[in-house]
Amino acid sequence: MAQQGSLSAELETLTHVLRLVEAFRAFDSDNDGLISSAELGGIMGSLGYNPAEQDIQTMMQQGDTNKDGLLSIGEFLDMNTKDLGLGWLATSLRSVFQALDFEGEEYVTGDELFEHVEDMGQGLSLEDCQSIIASMDSDGDGAISFEDFKLIVNALV
Repeated sequence: MAQQGSLSAELETLTHVLRLVEAFRAFDSDNDGLISSAELGGIMGSLGYNPAEQDIQTMMQQGDTNKDGLLSIGEFLDMNTKDLGLGWLATSLRSVFQALDFEGEEYVTGDELFEHVEDMGQGLSLEDCQSIIASMDSDGDGAISFEDFKLIVNALV
């Protein structure tokens, strides 16, 4: 079983990363997976910040690792999660993610995550796995897209 005290704190971090993914997508107006400096300013405003234009340009320069003048969702998450790390949970999720074979399925449920975690001996209970998925489940249907799971895990490792 997971370390319960730290699991709830780490679930909060997962929820925070999901909010970042949702914020990014909300301001990616053309759904191309990229945001401009103007869109970044909008995201920052939605998160409660009011940065100056120079601050936005500095953030773009710091986050834009491929220097194309735009931020991909990966770059945006890297920029905003580099100090978050989940410790043991990130390590467990990364191991599970690398071994996942959902045979073309588009979604991951808590039960499916538990099957993989149990097979790998990662020490998480069914309830832990359901809580992990629930913390990343933006629409409350009990599942997250495999792509979102991948984005969030990669952002934290």
